[in-house]
Amino acid sequence: MTQEDKKPKQEPIRKPDEIKEQPVTYEIYAAMPDDGNRYEVVDGKLELMSPGPSFPHQSISGELEYILKNSCRSEYMICDAPLDLILSEHDVRQPDIMMIHRSRLSIITKRGVEGAPDLAVEILSPGSRKRDKVGKAATYARYGVPEYWIVDPEAITLERFVLLDDRYELQDLFEENDRVHSEKLPCVSFIVKDLFADIPPL
Repeated sequence: MTQEDKKPKQEPIRKPDEIKEQPVTYEIYAAMPDDGNRYEVVDGKLELMSPGPSFPHQSISGELEYILKNSCRSEYMICDAPLDLILSEHDVRQPDIMMIHRSRLSIITKRGVEGAPDLAVEILSPGSRKRDKVGKAATYARYGVPEYWIVDPEAITLERFVLLDDRYELQDLFEENDRVHSEKLPCVSFIVKDLFADIPPL
């Protein structure tokens, strides 16, 4: 036996199109080469995310993160995408924004956030509406994320969903001049339209 034969054989790095037909784990997902796309793992299947966020999406995300950090950072860690939310070895999502109470910082690891955050936020894009309202809502509910927000740039609204048993119920639909509040997140207080103040006419 040669020295070459004694070397442990390494698994080849598989490309996205080579792993679509087999159960995908976090380890497989993390080992994928960077092809310029963003993916999530849903029930062991690799899903291609929408193209890069638009300017309005990025502007809203940045403004919301800024607002939440100003009012909630003493109690919560606020994280923004791209950051993996690892809910199981077969479910890896990337919310636009997450809030994790500082008493639970142990779920933040070198890999990402490993466990349900206190809040997940998605900002709708033309290509993400069904994924955010149906697919991601189902995943977040299944793993016990207690509160889920959906921000709609077209309607200028924020929908606040609260987990009851194993499903989300819409608790509030905040519109332009409404002040967003949450019984579960008492530090939250801002006007919806302030999220959209820096978006120029496009």
